[in-house]
Amino acid sequence: MSGPLIVLVGPMGVGKSTVGELLAERLGTTYRDTDADVVAVAGKPIADIFFDEGEDHFRALERQAVRDAVARHTGVLALGGGAVLDGETRALLAGRPVVYLSMDVDEAVRRVGLNTARPLLAVNPRRQWRELMDARRPLYEEVAAVTVATDTRTPEEVAVAITEALDLPERTDGPVPSDQENPRMTEQGTTRIQIAGTAGTDPYEVLVGRRLLGELPHLIGDRAKRVAVLHPEALAETGEAVRQDLADQGYEAIAIQLPNAEEAKTVEVAAYCWKALGQTGFTRTDVIVGVGGGATTDVAGFVAASWLRGVRWIAVPTTVLAMVDAAVGGKTGINTAEGKNLVGAFHPPAGVLCDLAALDSLPVHDYVSGMAEIIKAGFIADPVILDLVEADPQGARTPDGPHTAELIERSIRVKAEVVSSDLKESGLREILNYGHTLAHAIEKNERYKWRHGAAVSVGMVFAAELGRLAGRLDDATADRHRAVLESVGLPLTYRGDQWPKLLENMKVDKKSRGDLLRFIVLDGIGKPTVLEGPDPAVLLAAFGEVSA
Repeated sequence: MSGPLIVLVGPMGVGKSTVGELLAERLGTTYRDTDADVVAVAGKPIADIFFDEGEDHFRALERQAVRDAVARHTGVLALGGGAVLDGETRALLAGRPVVYLSMDVDEAVRRVGLNTARPLLAVNPRRQWRELMDARRPLYEEVAAVTVATDTRTPEEVAVAITEALDLPERTDGPVPSDQENPRMTEQGTTRIQIAGTAGTDPYEVLVGRRLLGELPHLIGDRAKRVAVLHPEALAETGEAVRQDLADQGYEAIAIQLPNAEEAKTVEVAAYCWKALGQTGFTRTDVIVGVGGGATTDVAGFVAASWLRGVRWIAVPTTVLAMVDAAVGGKTGINTAEGKNLVGAFHPPAGVLCDLAALDSLPVHDYVSGMAEIIKAGFIADPVILDLVEADPQGARTPDGPHTAELIERSIRVKAEVVSSDLKESGLREILNYGHTLAHAIEKNERYKWRHGAAVSVGMVFAAELGRLAGRLDDATADRHRAVLESVGLPLTYRGDQWPKLLENMKVDKKSRGDLLRFIVLDGIGKPTVLEGPDPAVLLAAFGEVSA
């Protein structure tokens, strides 16, 4: 019987995509996901299909996607959580190597956060998840040749268990074979990082590698007729090249040029983009592509979120800062006179393409600025990042460094894990703001002329001193902040006479609750926590440690 080598079934959040890609790599084959196929055909996220056309329409698209994939795909295939509800699908899976990945409700809470909204979990998620599983578990077991529990297992351990259970030979050498029907294939060496869908949003991938623009048509999909490429003035040639390439492939592609850096993040620029979309006849199935740094991806995402109440968008970040921070996680926004990113929306992209070749021509100051966010990820979650920077500070300052790809990938994985659990900054995601409370105040005070990473660097030193003075952080770790940041050329101080203005700016910070200031501090490396309403004298003393 021809068809997929393995078919993975199981509930949302069980890790079918992650395990599927690991299996494909181990077995020397290709990976396919029917949810991604449905999104590509529909030209919109799954949550929008449910809202706009209803579950029956989604199930019809899913049924066809499964039929096509089972007939044409020969590698590892993952099905959506509810695909087994369809009798035709269950019949199609009969006798095939189907693996049911199971998990209990406590594991589901940890992985996907059942306090968040999903298309089928809108009222009481925990109870409805149990009810869904009571209905679906017998169907998973009916089609499965093997059941593999994922609780307490890493994705790698699950992949090993599957290969052993099915007695499948693992690839010993050579590249993954080509799969012409699988548009997800990219240049060997590309890393794919999964961002789980939360709060009714769809999962997506962050790709890190080189020569990734070939992925754009697949991410855009067949239903899109028009594509708007937003780019800064400094990348006019790049933006036009992307537009021309998409036009050559049959899309009605336009390029919208934005001002450089933070000057793009204004309501006037957003209104200019809306006007261009309106004049072009942009519809809900069309797609926006943001090519540039963090400011560009912020604007592109915000314009996408606000046009027709939300259209799909793809981020193509070209700076370190955009790759490891701005383009991942779905936070979009613009600035106002009152503060940074105060107007915005949570609107995750359909995909992120981090082409490392874009960093080769990045000015050194911009590259080093992005290192602040990488170092932040090291302090809040992944100390290996700090070890790599300390082992070769000069190498960390340049895209030619020996650890460039690993530093970027590790930083993205930190953010991916956080935003996959907390899209809308209701809890865990706040830790990503380590150093940002003071940083945003500095940026506003400097009228956004300071580089974001430079401000974050000073903000992290301030947060470390605040943690030390509050009795949370040991001296050695606080001092390590200064040493690591200074070693790559980031600033450690700011003008001491500006404290009153900075304090007022921080009171408008998005993390504040009423008049209560909130700061992310560390109890140790990898142990971020919230410090609420610190004593004003302690705040002043901490700022004294970063005053120039």
